Amino acid sequence: MRKLIYGMNVTLDGYIAAAGDDIGWSGPSEELFGWWLDQERASGLTLYGRKLWETMSVYWPTADQQPDANPLEIEFARNWRDSPKVVFSSTLDGDLGWNTRLVAGDAVAEIARLKDEDGAPMTIGGATLAAAAMQAGLIDEYVLATHPVLVGGGTPFFTAMDSWVNLDLMETRTFPGGVVMTRYEVRR
Repeated sequence: MRKLIYGMNVTLDGYIAAAGDDIGWSGPSEELFGWWLDQERASGLTLYGRKLWETMSVYWPTADQQPDANPLEIEFARNWRDSPKVVFSSTLDGDLGWNTRLVAGDAVAEIARLKDEDGAPMTIGGATLAAAAMQAGLIDEYVLATHPVLVGGGTPFFTAMDSWVNLDLMETRTFPGGVVMTRYEVRR
């Protein structure tokens, strides 16, 4: 059975994007960017909601070809293109490219099916998709890279839950700029 990991950059007040989908506060240090790259390399499959997919697919397919791309960005772009991805959307259609499969049906059922397979851990991104997986109890691990900024509103990392979810702290790490990564495992 695969593990499902939900991890993102988040503000101290709990948002993955400020109002207007502004993520300008989230520019990672080289060390944090390298850490995220390592997480992506360890993932066997990445699950995206439509909105995050559209953000990622605008930049990362050709990011390694930009004249100012640094070695970590080049490696992230190559890994992103080559890694298997599933995008959940009822509005997108056709071939999305870059080793990506589109699912228009029941996201929770498909995520549960993918978790039942053998393989490396899966990561999930996108607030709406992650919220559905949280509500269904499918997430096994939460990773927050908390940036020292308060934005006052926007897209929250966590959704409202119907019941408590007890977590065990697995790891903490501090990065330049005062970013603190915390990794929690769901207590089953």
